[in-house]
Amino acid sequence: MLVLALSPRPIVGQQPAVPYRVTWFDAASVGAAGVLYLLPGALGLPNGGPSCAPCDPASLPGVDRWALRPVSATAATASNLVLVGVAASAAFLSVHDRAGAQARGNAAVLANSVAWTAATTEWLKVIVRRKRPVLYTGDATAAAADKENQESLPSGHASVAFAAATTYWVLARRERLPHRTRNTIFLYAGAAGVAALRVAAGKHFPTDVLAGAALGSAVGWLVPTIHPTQP
Repeated sequence: MLVLALSPRPIVGQQPAVPYRVTWFDAASVGAAGVLYLLPGALGLPNGGPSCAPCDPASLPGVDRWALRPVSATAATASNLVLVGVAASAAFLSVHDRAGAQARGNAAVLANSVAWTAATTEWLKVIVRRKRPVLYTGDATAAAADKENQESLPSGHASVAFAAATTYWVLARRERLPHRTRNTIFLYAGAAGVAALRVAAGKHFPTDVLAGAALGSAVGWLVPTIHPTQP
């Protein structure tokens, strides 16, 4: 995806947008989000085992029941690789050919978007405590001991991918970046691919990835919208 990110320099004479302000608060914000992301694991959350293993597929919405399938390690690995591609491409596109202050500001905004999306997702998983698809299959008994199998909603892969894509979209519109429409389409296509692969991997239900996409898109829009700019 990085190959697609290459683009010519901005048009000469185009008025640049005011750069985002970068302060120690950004480092503290990203650090705090990182701590919040790791905290549930450190505390051993969620507590206790699942309420059922195996669970009754008839209790699921129709769209989720249709998507029940065995866990696929290949699709799970592919989802990880595509997520890295989306995040790395969004980062590259956000700073490519930007002046120093603008590049630093865009990088800080993207880091905050991704970090707070990940932290929010992790705590929603613990609070909602939805069971992963594997707990509705014949492999449920063996999978019940893994706490992550009670953290299905929302999908973290989907939320981070859509946060990265949406943050780039907001930055690109704000700064009128070259090829912003093409690059935004590729990033959202990659994010949708991540979501589809998580379902194909048997790691999430369709409603999990839809919730992740909505959450990531919301945070990805909010952070660059409210982040302060230079005076």
